[in-house]
Parts: sequence; structure tokens; C-alpha cells
Amino acid sequence: MPNQNYQPSLLPNSQTNIILTTLNSRYIHCAFGLRYLYANLGDLQSQALIKEFTIHERPIDIAEKLLEAQPKIIGFSVYIWNITEISRTVKLLKQIAPDIIIVLGGPEVSHLPDKPDVVDHADYVVMGAGEVSFKFLCNEILAGRKPLNKVINGESVPLEQLNLPYEFYNDEDIRNRLIYVEASRGCPFKCEFCLSSLDKTSKPFELDAFLVEMDKLIQRGARNFKFIDRTFNLKVSTSVTILEFFLDRMTDDLYLHFEVIPDNLPEKLKEALMRFPKSSLQFEIGVQTFDPEIQTLISRKQDNVKTCENLRWLREHTGAHIHADLIFGLPSDTLSNFAKSFDQLVELNPQEIQLGILKRLRGAPINRHTDKYQMQYSTTPPYTILQTRDIDFKTLQNVNRFARYWDMIANSGRFQNTLPLILKYNNDSAFKQFMKLTEALYESEGSTWKISLPRLYKLLYDVLVNELIIAEEIVQASLEKDFQQSKQKGSLMLLLNKRKVPRSGTANKRQKNHTA
Repeated sequence: MPNQNYQPSLLPNSQTNIILTTLNSRYIHCAFGLRYLYANLGDLQSQALIKEFTIHERPIDIAEKLLEAQPKIIGFSVYIWNITEISRTVKLLKQIAPDIIIVLGGPEVSHLPDKPDVVDHADYVVMGAGEVSFKFLCNEILAGRKPLNKVINGESVPLEQLNLPYEFYNDEDIRNRLIYVEASRGCPFKCEFCLSSLDKTSKPFELDAFLVEMDKLIQRGARNFKFIDRTFNLKVSTSVTILEFFLDRMTDDLYLHFEVIPDNLPEKLKEALMRFPKSSLQFEIGVQTFDPEIQTLISRKQDNVKTCENLRWLREHTGAHIHADLIFGLPSDTLSNFAKSFDQLVELNPQEIQLGILKRLRGAPINRHTDKYQMQYSTTPPYTILQTRDIDFKTLQNVNRFARYWDMIANSGRFQNTLPLILKYNNDSAFKQFMKLTEALYESEGSTWKISLPRLYKLLYDVLVNELIIAEEIVQASLEKDFQQSKQKGSLMLLLNKRKVPRSGTANKRQKNHTA
């Protein structure tokens, strides 16, 4: 793995007083927020470093690497996916080097008094926007004027007053990692499960200045751009200008990711999208639910008819990869009702359907429904819903397994010929069919993890023939096509005949004590 420590402009022989750090979920991800903080440190830049890690590294190793530079201040960017590992790292640092000032920022610590325990071990917390407030805090600390208040409210400033961070992607980032960019900040919508619902509106960055920075990145070799705008297609004229900019610079390896509003796809935007080559665009489209009553309950405004029309149009008229989201566990939802949304989305045929289980985000307005709908969440990150008034624990566990197997079989793209067989062969609901498959797979394996691809072929063959009662020759033919297209070594028939897969897995379960 390449070195993740990044020293943007540390001057020779200068003291490292400030380290900006976080733990990314994977190496391919970059800490965009840290680069914004660094870009706006002003005179303190020469005393600062960015050091990035992943959640897969040991906290004791992270602590050792952070202490090497003997900093006075360490600022952590804290999210729901890294709170556990950051908590362990901060506790270690305070045990080993208690004089170092620990500053926390990020969504997971920005909604006090609803706080994780790590806040108690830190010296300061910057709530909200940090570009201005973090610099002020560091100046005060380094000048010997430590603020008395532990909590620093982030100061929001007009976006044109911020220094853009794009020059602080280094060459290694550009070669090996996703390049996060944003043409706007905030969201005008109030969907209660999302922290963006707390924003007053969406504000654009100055477009010409933004595109100048994008051109510099392209000139440096950047080809994988992930826009983090919550509503990329909110202002269509801006969206079209950005798309035209990239079309003028299109290469075979250019890849753009956007999060789009599903019911806003006017003709000017369609015309631009149709010009992009196949597989150069990915759209993340949050459907979440097609139920109008639940949409009203959680303050989500979505035209379901237009959403369906637009998803269908995107699949039929563009080469974009569609990643559509559904959420299970929303207030008042039931399994049968969720199944209707799933079946409706399956008919629209996006390349990926991400089945998310509702999580309790600190500060999210959906928490107002906790008592009425008896929403019980896990107390450990990522705070997943355990049961509700209308969905029991067992059902949520089943859907968790459903989501995992769906990723392995459907979202992986490895079973394009077998998946339609699973979903439609008996003319039943796609959700019911895949739930039958889920239950049979779990009965056999007792786990949703560490199932090798060869083992998965065997399991699918056995379950489709013996549990879903699909003709053996049909199952074999579809699996054979997928086997060949995935360029697996050897022969499918030898794989299937090498060891008979036990029906229902009873004996197998006695030998294994796995959990999902």
C-alpha cells in the first residue's frame, strides 16, 4: 500500500505544530475535509501536516505515527464509520502524551449534547464548519491563549471567502484515489434521515473558479471525480455547464460520480447526458421509499411518477451506471410495504440497488419519531436500527442478510444471467423470491461473510434447484453463462460435481458456528 502521509508544504527545519488526521474507510478514499482545513490555515500551513490512515490499521500504530512529528495539536475528523477507531486512538494518545491538544470535528461530534464518549477525552470540539474556526483555535492555542470553552461553534462564511483545496491533492492521490470535489454545499430538502436536512439551502461555489481548479486536476492526470454535492442537478444550467466542461475534455478513462435528485431531469440535462460514453458516468439516486405516506412523515418531497420515468429513461437512453438507494426501517414502514418499493425499483432495472438499514445519525430530525414508533437503535456505531413498532428484530436481521446476499449476487454484476432466474422464474414478487434465496443460503451457511465465489456457485445451484424448485437444466445453463463471462478458471461442471452441496445445510451448520 502506498504511503498515506501527506506533507503539503512543510518548510525545511520548521516545527510540526499541527497534524490534521482521520481514518478513512479504505485507502482509495481521501479526506476532503482535511484538505479544506489545510487550505484555510493561512500562515499556519508551514507548521501543519496531513496524515491519513484507514480504519483497518491498529490504533496503537496510528498513535505511534502521529507522535513521530511531536505535534502540539492533533485535529481529528470524526464520522460514523471511524468513531470507534478514533476513540481508541485518542484514548491512547491522552494516555501516552497527555499534553498534546486533541481537537475533534466532523458530523459525529457536531450535535452536542448528543455525543460519543470520545468527546470526554478531547480538549476541544469544533461544531459545524471548521475552516475558519479551526484556524482561530490553533492560533489561540499556539499563542498560549487556550480558550476556556471546550466547544467551539463553527463559523460559516460565504463560500467565495474560502480557499479551495484542490491543489493539495498530491500526485499519489491523483494516481490511486478518488478525487472528491464539490460545486455546491448544502441541500434545500428536509429529508429527516439525512443530516443535510439541517442545511438552510444549497449554495454554489463560484463556477468559473471551480472549473479552473477542475482543469488543473485534469491536466495533472486526475480521471476519477466524485462530486459530493447533495443535489448536483438542482440548478440545471450549472449542471449542464459542468457536464459540457467534462465532455470537452473526455478521455477513455474519465469517470464522474454525481448524486442526483431523481425527479428533476429536464430536456437540457438529458441532451447533455446522452452525449457521454458508456460507463463514464455514475449516478447515485436516493429513492429510499416509494410510499407517499412515509415520504410525508419524514418530510421527503419526491414525485414518484417522475422518479420512475427518469430512472427508466436513464437506463434506456444513457450509458450511465445507476446506483439507487432504498432504506429499510423508516418510521411506520413494514416488511410487506418495503417489499413493494423494492419490487418497483427492481422493475426499473438500475445496475445497483443499495439496501440500506436505517441508522441513527446524531442530530438528524428523524430522531423525533423514536418514541412514537418505538425505534430502537444499536448503541454502538453505526447505530443501526434493531427493531421498530412495526418491524421486529428477527425481520430486521433477515433483511440485513438479504442486503448482504444482494450485494454478493446482484450488485456484484457476476450473476447477470442467473439473477433474472431468481427474481422472475415463478412469477412471484422479486422480493419474496430473493428472500427465499436468502433464507436458504443462510440455512446452509449460517453466515453472510467469507463465502468464496466457487462456493457461491455451488450454493446457488443447490438452492435454486432444491429450494426454489427451478429446473436443473435451466439453472445449470444460466450459471454456465455467468461462469464463462466472469472468466473463472476451470469448468463449472467440475466445480459443481467436485463436492455435493448439502441441501438445507443442516450438517454444515453443525460444523460451523458462524453468525451473519
